[in-house]
Amino acid sequence: SQDWTSDNDDSDKFEWESDGEAEPSSAPAFRNLDAAGPSTLVRRDSNGWANEEAPPTSLVEGYVLMGFPKEMVLKGIKEIGHSDANALLELLLTYKTLGDDAAAGNCSTSGCFPQSVEDDDDFDFENWDGDNDADGREPNPDSSGDEDFLREMSEKDNKIKSLVDMGFPEDEANMAITRCGVDAALTVLADSVYASQAAGDCHYGNLSDYEVTGSCFDSLGGRKRARLMEGSKKKRKRYGGAAQGNRRPLDGSHEEPMPLPNPMVGFNLPNDRLRSVTRRLPQQAIGPPFFYYENVALAPKGVWATISRFLYDIEPEFVDSKHLCAAARKRGYIHNLPIENRFPLLPLPPKTIFEAFPHYKKWWPSWDPRRQLNCLQTSMSSAKLTERIQCALASSGNPPPKSVQKYVMDECRKWNLVWVGKNKVAHLEPDEVEYLLGFPRDHTRGVGKTERFKSLGNSFQVDTVAYHLSVLKDMYPNGVNVLSLFTGIGGGEVALHRLGIHMRTVVSVEIGEVNRRILRGWWDQTQTGTLIEIADVKSLTDDRIATFVRRFGGFDLVIGGSPCNNLAGSNRHHRDGLEGEQSALFYHYFRIVDAVKSAMGRM
Repeated sequence: SQDWTSDNDDSDKFEWESDGEAEPSSAPAFRNLDAAGPSTLVRRDSNGWANEEAPPTSLVEGYVLMGFPKEMVLKGIKEIGHSDANALLELLLTYKTLGDDAAAGNCSTSGCFPQSVEDDDDFDFENWDGDNDADGREPNPDSSGDEDFLREMSEKDNKIKSLVDMGFPEDEANMAITRCGVDAALTVLADSVYASQAAGDCHYGNLSDYEVTGSCFDSLGGRKRARLMEGSKKKRKRYGGAAQGNRRPLDGSHEEPMPLPNPMVGFNLPNDRLRSVTRRLPQQAIGPPFFYYENVALAPKGVWATISRFLYDIEPEFVDSKHLCAAARKRGYIHNLPIENRFPLLPLPPKTIFEAFPHYKKWWPSWDPRRQLNCLQTSMSSAKLTERIQCALASSGNPPPKSVQKYVMDECRKWNLVWVGKNKVAHLEPDEVEYLLGFPRDHTRGVGKTERFKSLGNSFQVDTVAYHLSVLKDMYPNGVNVLSLFTGIGGGEVALHRLGIHMRTVVSVEIGEVNRRILRGWWDQTQTGTLIEIADVKSLTDDRIATFVRRFGGFDLVIGGSPCNNLAGSNRHHRDGLEGEQSALFYHYFRIVDAVKSAMGRM
């Protein structure tokens, strides 16, 4: 008998790949550029200082009085010397903000503490091999070294571009990579920039006299992490307030996977009176403005911990939309909305395939146990696949052998195929997907079928989102101003409309031309408010946000989500987590939320 196997190695259950546990990094080797020759007698003291290298005791004690551990001070002096007090202080403050373990050489991930690179105008980047520089070996002269160098510089350029796109100055982004290494994750580099900014704002003139010049330094000796300035304090809140000794790596690589609830029903469901969930938000997270961010639930290791940490340590609400409609869609939501007094859209959507599409029941075989569909994808099955399935069933008995059943069911589950005739399966039509996702009929009509599937697959499930947003109706009887990031085809806007919440103004940020056309068409037919469209999120600067806030009196809701295709099960080779091209859009989201809160705080 023929052994039927799936054409695709993906299944409904996947294990996310992770980098595993990194080896502890050792501190960069101290390179003495004036090292003694072989005929020179070098005497070293108990701390390893040669001849007259040892720093004055009063110098070390001065920094210790500021709150820096002695080992950290000695480490910093070995790194860059002690002739430039301001440079040394900045390095120590960077160490302190990144975590005490970094300075002691006990950092648990490579790239999360500053590396020793001479910051000199004459530094020869063209001949530098980063792998050899740390231990003082000569630059690699061969062609493979050149290739490694070019690859590393290209990676560095990409990291700098990403940081600049997130709103950081280019020179500070460059220095963060110098400190932390090209391989450091974006979260680590962003943290390093914040640390450097905080250090710069704490420089009160020349500190060559080693005086404690303000409470900025006094706080460094406390058990909690240093809060170096009020502006930095807000930014640092994103990374949590744990004691320094227990500080988590910023890239999430060592995080335990955030446990997903089973069943995945969020904080509550419609008509669920049995469970009572309460939560307490951090003070800085309390709205308005309210914010709402969606990402796929089955994300790679460390992603959800990082997203939560950047958004004020709010616990995600994980929901599988199969509890509200006929198709599964496992998503996580981080938001600061109230969770009491929610209500669902009416009429309630069908929760099974046959309730949604009763005409499919006629040809549904008894050996297909599905009553709900899997997550709706961004693409459709091929005609060749459905033809192979039909041939396999036609050449088999009734019921077909178990091997054929397994082959057919694997493909049907993967592609959400439905039975449209004897031995005949087909993919759902775009209007059926619109219905399952809660969009009005023909919402995406007018563009190609491929584009319709792609846009729908990356959209919100409207009934789920509307249930969460329903609390806004009584809070804003006169309507809301919305900042919609990565709008897609307007799932959030459709949810608000179906709830009966008037949108006075929507500032929509969406790069896809097709998606913008779909949203504009729906808006013109249904809305009376103002729609402002922005194509590129990078153009939404803090100044532009402040202008919108003054113009409209602030935003009531900042809503958005990353396209799911970067983390989808059908794209194994693109599972880059928050480092992926699409999912890295999250960093713009938290930047913009912070800018909105700051601008509204100045009103």
